[in-house]
Amino acid sequence: MKILITTIFQYPHEGGLSTHVATLKKGLEELGHTVDILSFSDMNPLFRKVYAQAPGFLLNKVNKGKGQLLNDRQKRKLLSSYLEQKKGQYDVINSQDVYAATASIKTGVPTVATVHGYFSFEAISRGAIVKGSAEDKEILETEKQAYKGAAKVIAVDKRIRKYIMDQTGVEAFTIKNFIDVNDFRPSKEDSAAARKEFGIPENARMLFVPRRLTEKNGVSYPALALEKVLAKHPDTVLVYAGTGEQQGRIEEIAAKHGLKGNIMLLGSVPHEKMKKLYAAADVVLVPSVHSYGVEEATSISALEAMGSGAPVVAGAVGGLKEIFEDKKDGLLVDVENVEELAGAIISILADREFGQKLAHLARTKVEEEYSHLAAAKKYAEIYAAALSQKQSR
Repeated sequence: MKILITTIFQYPHEGGLSTHVATLKKGLEELGHTVDILSFSDMNPLFRKVYAQAPGFLLNKVNKGKGQLLNDRQKRKLLSSYLEQKKGQYDVINSQDVYAATASIKTGVPTVATVHGYFSFEAISRGAIVKGSAEDKEILETEKQAYKGAAKVIAVDKRIRKYIMDQTGVEAFTIKNFIDVNDFRPSKEDSAAARKEFGIPENARMLFVPRRLTEKNGVSYPALALEKVLAKHPDTVLVYAGTGEQQGRIEEIAAKHGLKGNIMLLGSVPHEKMKKLYAAADVVLVPSVHSYGVEEATSISALEAMGSGAPVVAGAVGGLKEIFEDKKDGLLVDVENVEELAGAIISILADREFGQKLAHLARTKVEEEYSHLAAAKKYAEIYAAALSQKQSR
């Protein structure tokens, strides 16, 4: 099949959606399919800036939310114009967000919509729109149009599948997120290289937070827990790889508690280098929380950590509870519970054998349940069903 993956977001970019697209493309191509990607990054840079970024940025200063909505609408219009040029070139389109879905559906090409989260709730969570506003209602309506109009819908976890059913009555498939297990393996060489490149002390115990610095990811809680960890293990350093609106909050915590020397904010890190940072970590933290109805899905960061041979401490929320069996292949802690998070970290740092056992069983689980090739086969079957459905009409 000839498959086009669409999104109004930039590709590649920081975050799980971009990783999902790259890994899915790789798996489908390994199965013999042809895959192209059409994203905001493929569009004329001048149009991107003048037509779909600057107007919304300025409008948002006057009326919060209206600018975000304007930008998303304009991105959809640009995407539609590019899709018009590609008519007849593809058997199926796989959209990765609701605006790309509604644009793709209009082409008449069978469109499979992958749903990574709750578009409206996530916009509220990151402060882009106001809950209950006209903008919020319009985005919710766009979600419904996307799910009802798509030939098939895929949710990345069971909660999102239920959300789609509750909102629209549409029965979605569930295909959890996945990784290329061959790309993520324990490596002492990668560990040493990462520590040298990023200036991480060679003998320090490294806690790694591979997350966008946004509220739903709970990224402030490791910083709040660090003081208690340092009381037991003073050679510990907390390393963040990501950007977002919570960076100021983390810097504030570091300054208030005298932790600047123990917290490193690396900013955005290319995916290839992230692999080395996972290998360098003594513990990976995925401390996700509830935020305006948003919960973590099947976290790609958690899966990558599991594949890399690092023990994981995660928030007991959303899809993370579906990934980990507590105290067997990872540790789950109550969300926003600083004491429990610190205790879980200390328990792993104090007992290297316990951490290695968690990591080994986590690696085994990833190999058996979260392979990109197995997921790509499921996607291909759904694409074929969508194509057959149109041909039978």
